[in-house]
Amino acid sequence: MTQLDLRGTPCPINFVRTKMKLEQMAAGELLEVWLDAGEPIEQVPDSLKMAGYTIDQIIDRQEFFVLQVRNPA
Repeated sequence: MTQLDLRGTPCPINFVRTKMKLEQMAAGELLEVWLDAGEPIEQVPDSLKMAGYTIDQIIDRQEFFVLQVRNPA
């Protein structure tokens, strides 16, 4: 699993970086993205779903959120 730490990265840059990383990955591969609370965790998962990506899970780690997103096959 690939990790992408985007804590401190504002919207929409965090979505753009996540999407660019997913486009470099193989189909079916899992990407773990670390996002801040607030706008990032509210906006990025919805934007990824609209772009056709599958959200496996969102984990609340208190200081930040872990978003696990799968590259479509």
